[in-house]
Amino acid sequence: MKKEETKIKKGKVLSGVVTSDKMKDTVVVSVERYEKHPKYDKFIKYRKKFKAHDAGNTKKIGDKVKIIETKPISKDKHFMIV
Repeated sequence: MKKEETKIKKGKVLSGVVTSDKMKDTVVVSVERYEKHPKYDKFIKYRKKFKAHDAGNTKKIGDKVKIIETKPISKDKHFMIV
């Protein structure tokens, strides 16, 4: 395989809101999804928090961001801001 033909792995891309920016080079992003319950047919909001790498601490609380999955950066951090 030539260098030009190497495959680039793309991870999951999620969008959410920054909920914490108190750590160095890290932000906590709250990702919300809206799904229908299989049995009761009611729509439910699910929230999950992810730690994402933010070089230079550019994002603040309340900013809408997109994060992409990467190789593990630390114990809890495996996303980075696009």
